[in-house]
Amino acid sequence: MRFRALLGAEAWDRLPRAVRSRFAKRLLPGRSVGYAGQVMTCRMRPLGWLLAQACRLIGSPLPLGRDSGMAAVVTVTEDGASGGQVWTRMYARPRGFPQVIHSAKRFAGPTGLEEYLGAGFGIALTVEASATGIRFRSHHYFLCIGALRLRLPRWIAPGALSIDHEDMGEGSFAFTLSLRHPLLGELIRQVGHFHDQPASQQEVQP
Repeated sequence: MRFRALLGAEAWDRLPRAVRSRFAKRLLPGRSVGYAGQVMTCRMRPLGWLLAQACRLIGSPLPLGRDSGMAAVVTVTEDGASGGQVWTRMYARPRGFPQVIHSAKRFAGPTGLEEYLGAGFGIALTVEASATGIRFRSHHYFLCIGALRLRLPRWIAPGALSIDHEDMGEGSFAFTLSLRHPLLGELIRQVGHFHDQPASQQEVQP
């Protein structure tokens, strides 16, 4: 019930049952749960596209192109060592190999939740509940160099990141990523639709 602790009992209870079920899962170490679907739309301003290409240096955490209608798969794996989760997102592309994004969510830091992207960079996240799902918002960006953690000033940050998980019923949900710069507006917006996969191969902790 790690996400319940972040949201609080009252906000958690307002969530749709399907959303609570997805975010209440705590798998055995090394076990995974998967969600399959497709990217419906992906919009980028030129600066957003340049930023996504520059982020290849830290593992390509942002979509690299404006492709839509392409297959997508999200896998969440329990990390027994850290008590967090490893997230893998795979996006098919019209040409070449699929884009694969790796990140690690850990229940730590000043906000209680952090996402590690690569090359020491990470995002401290806040979590909000709505009538249809959960929203993750960037609180601040940071860089870890060994044991040293540096909080990046706002003028260096690429903008406010939000990720929405919105239930659509019948085992489906919408995933919306938005990166908005305070002066330049929305740089990137990606919307994907996913559905739950059979649990026959999953092993959940009681």
